[in-house]
Amino acid sequence: MTSSEPAKPGDEAPPGTPGTGENLCPRCGGSGQIGAKSCPDCNGTGKVISGIGGG
Repeated sequence: MTSSEPAKPGDEAPPGTPGTGENLCPRCGGSGQIGAKSCPDCNGTGKVISGIGGG
């Protein structure tokens, strides 16, 4: 994933932000589809950017 990719509605942070990584979209379960339509949270990619780590 490159930092030139735009953030999607389901992203917790912009792509490339330190302390984040790709994760399966929780809304569509990574399929990119909800019914016959593209998932609005991941824009049909099945992936979102989530925070990783703890602290």
